[in-house]
Amino acid sequence: MPELPEVETVKRTLEQLAVGKTIEDVVVTWPRIIKRPDDTRAFADMLKGETIRRIGRRGKFLLFYLDKWTLVSHLRMEGRYGLHHQDEEPDKHTHVRFILENQEELRYRDVRKFGTMHLFERGEELHHLPLSHLGVEPFTDAFTPLHLREKLLKTSRHVKSALLDQTVLAGLGNIYVDEALFLAGIHPERPGNTITEEEAVKLHESIVKTLQEAVEQGGSSIKSYVNGQGEMGMFQQMLFVYGRKGEPCKQCGAEIEKSVVGGRGTHTCPVCQ
Repeated sequence: MPELPEVETVKRTLEQLAVGKTIEDVVVTWPRIIKRPDDTRAFADMLKGETIRRIGRRGKFLLFYLDKWTLVSHLRMEGRYGLHHQDEEPDKHTHVRFILENQEELRYRDVRKFGTMHLFERGEELHHLPLSHLGVEPFTDAFTPLHLREKLLKTSRHVKSALLDQTVLAGLGNIYVDEALFLAGIHPERPGNTITEEEAVKLHESIVKTLQEAVEQGGSSIKSYVNGQGEMGMFQQMLFVYGRKGEPCKQCGAEIEKSVVGGRGTHTCPVCQ
């Protein structure tokens, strides 16, 4: 599933591809993707004539700011956007087509069909699910070591499970939690309420550093992720533990281990953590 760096990268490419363009019509071929409103014809009618003014991001969600509406889109496992000419035949995995001016289409493609779209009046999107429950953004002033420790002190869950909880911190997923915990030298099975003040400072620094570097590299293309221009991310070449089971740790040489923590595949160094 695309995490904060991947979604941020898609956002930045969509800013180049879609901002300023007007939607003339919408074609939906897999209605289950559209969650609000629950009628695809109404969804299309609401978007007709709307111009894409800005692209935003909240956690792992993309936000299309239009004239009157905000479209909240979650890519889930394999959703992706791309700009195409209308003469180009859409493939079988293209489920939503935003017909634009100048013979262009912004297409949403999703092999697994798990993605979601919600439409709200502008300004209302943050007051309703799926955005209203999200925790702080890692790149904002609200995310401090103190805030992080206060959240962790409230739970006896594994620290990894707590960090994956989107109500605690928005945007983190399996890849970047594993990487941040490694850099902080914290084992993912530590209960959240055992994290010390000093460890919270280091973990905060590791989370921000990992996400910033991942954004700079365009995210991680572990499976099928590409940005809005079809380009792969490159951060996977910099990973310390994720996906490196059996390989030597880049810091100490010990063999990277894989286990299951909170139902998620988890990579750790038995020495460094």
